Amino acid sequence: VQLVESGGGLTQPGGSLRLSCSASGFTSDDYCIAWFRQAPGKEREGVSCISNEGNKYYDDSVRGRFTISKDNAKNTVYLQMNNLKLEDTAVYYCAVFMDTTWYIARKVPSLVKYWGQGTQVTVSS
Repeated sequence: VQLVESGGGLTQPGGSLRLSCSASGFTSDDYCIAWFRQAPGKEREGVSCISNEGNKYYDDSVRGRFTISKDNAKNTVYLQMNNLKLEDTAVYYCAVFMDTTWYIARKVPSLVKYWGQGTQVTVSS
């Protein structure tokens, strides 16, 4: 399984960024491609996930500001992040899981087997 993120960077509060995750190498028909983030000194936490059926899940902290989507033809998942806040600053990781649920994985990231290398998102004034 290969997961390659891109699109991180620096923006001001209220700004926008779009992250991309190119996913390949898994054959399961039942999966969720997710975004997690980890801020300095904090635990890794689930941000959003999109299932093979297109069901979308969000953490309450980003609901209404972030939008997850996927382009099946390109095997790519996107995370559009709008109205960014200082507390969104973190390394963002793309991940894929097949044998658990979003509600479990977002709280127990150690159950997730496949991770990208991460991309830094910094929101600063």
